[in-house]
Amino acid sequence: MRIAIFGGSFNPIHYGHVGLAKWVAEHTDVDEVWLMVTPNSPLKAEGLLDDEQRRLEAAKKAVEDIPNVVVSDFEFNLPRPSFTANTLKELKKAYPEHTFLLLIGQDNWAIRTRWREWGYIERHFRVLVYPRGKQTPELRNEIKMHKSVKLLENAPLFDVSSTQLREQKAASRLADPFFQRGY
Repeated sequence: MRIAIFGGSFNPIHYGHVGLAKWVAEHTDVDEVWLMVTPNSPLKAEGLLDDEQRRLEAAKKAVEDIPNVVVSDFEFNLPRPSFTANTLKELKKAYPEHTFLLLIGQDNWAIRTRWREWGYIERHFRVLVYPRGKQTPELRNEIKMHKSVKLLENAPLFDVSSTQLREQKAASRLADPFFQRGY
């Protein structure tokens, strides 16, 4: 089976995550998309994450009726912080019968050189890049230079981010008179 690993903190999960996972499952050559909920990301401040079990359960609920999209807690049993290269190595060991691909957003593509063992990932796994934001000719040309990387040019664009949702939630709490009084 060909499985796309869509990793993230999903803090919170939103319609963009769900819509992209569903689109990839329906419109690419993968058999399943696994939403890999990370307990903690080495590239994010630890205090910003909601409880890992709460994020896992929210992700499961969000995709419960979507065929070929599965939520995984595989990283919960790996050393922390969660490094993608390590996760992919361990997935290959645990499921040698499957072929794994990595699904990332354009924002992660831009910082990929900060990832631990990015070269290993690119040499051993196909990478699908979701074009978050503006698709520039430079981005397309850069991705085309990498044989194992594919830009999902036809994917629908979802104008939402978890950061944006967290900021909106914080702003609404600040506007709440009970919150202001410390209740």
